[in-house]
Amino acid sequence: MTHTKLHPRIQAISGTRLVWLAAVLVFAAIANGQAAQHKQKAAKSAKEQIQTLELQWRDATVAGDVTTMDKLLSDDYVGISWTGQVNTKMMQLDRIRTRTIAVGKMELNDTKIKVVGPIAIVTTRATVAGFSDGADITGDFRYTRIYQRVPSGAWKITNFEATRVPSGDRVRRHGPPPPPPPA
Repeated sequence: MTHTKLHPRIQAISGTRLVWLAAVLVFAAIANGQAAQHKQKAAKSAKEQIQTLELQWRDATVAGDVTTMDKLLSDDYVGISWTGQVNTKMMQLDRIRTRTIAVGKMELNDTKIKVVGPIAIVTTRATVAGFSDGADITGDFRYTRIYQRVPSGAWKITNFEATRVPSGDRVRRHGPPPPPPPA
């Protein structure tokens, strides 16, 4: 029977040390797996937080609740309406306060939330009934809203842009959007 000669350092590792080394490696692998699961849970949690904030924004819009909107908007907020009008935070709050824009109904669907670090990007289709600057704005819109997690941990709306969805033949001619690319 032949014995394989091991490297002197490996020979120096006793059975007990080898067991401890194996235990440390197993623990490190488990900890790494748990860290990956934690990141997935954190991303899910962020998406859930943003979904809740989207519903709060919708409710505040329909109620004309300037106080809630003030808490949700960042100080450097910039919004672009479907007409191309650019609004700062103060301008948006004044439009709600003075009822220059009044929304009586807002139904959200086809909401997608993408979280990238401290940024969340929301795209949604909204069916709206209301008035803006005296004009009826009832119809369907698609919008993009951007949230940023601030140092306190809260999410704030930093940007918004809306586009009116065309109705009638134009929608039927163009059909639904293409499916997303494979991951």
